Amino acid sequence: MTPVADPTLEFELELFDSGHRYVIGCDEVGRGAIAGPVAVGMAVLERTHILVPEGLRDSKLLSEKRREVLAPVATAWVLHSAVGLASAEEVDAIGIIPALGLAGKRALGLLHASGAAILESAILLDGSHDWLSPALSTPLPVVTRVKADRDCGSVAAASVIAKVHRDRLMIEAHETSPAYGWVGNKGYGSAGHYAAIDEHGPSALHRLSWLKSTAVPA
Repeated sequence: MTPVADPTLEFELELFDSGHRYVIGCDEVGRGAIAGPVAVGMAVLERTHILVPEGLRDSKLLSEKRREVLAPVATAWVLHSAVGLASAEEVDAIGIIPALGLAGKRALGLLHASGAAILESAILLDGSHDWLSPALSTPLPVVTRVKADRDCGSVAAASVIAKVHRDRLMIEAHETSPAYGWVGNKGYGSAGHYAAIDEHGPSALHRLSWLKSTAVPA
């Protein structure tokens, strides 16, 4: 198997060279889960950022233990970071794509509150689809890039920060609703998770429109 290359800042440097003072790496977590919020992480870099911290990669390429180690490293490395959330209820009400946009808008609001210069930034969004711009009241430059979470340091940082933040929320929820096994599945649809829904019914954290089970909410 060919090893995956570590992320670099090559694409971020192109954005700096095109006139942007800051680059905001952006990635989503929890899009495919059947329970819990969808989370959008954002991480702000400036040109003085030269080296990506050792070991930092797309969260999907890291073990849970490594993510826990690297999340504070990534947070300390970037100028600002934030995680915006949209709840399971909001996903049911408006759909997953608008919910992603809502979570992203909330993350930008948190960045602004922390002092980030949003209007001087380009947003580097993982993937090929710009789901963020339609949610914004103020137009911002959004650049999409396939595999940006793998290849771009700013997006890898956002990915790890968002993943650890959301995982911790699901672990906390497990303490009050242990039957669903959220400490292990983090809200994703495993066989055991679906069996628990069939036995206990869905909880307030479940995305009812996504469930294969016909159980009625308690």
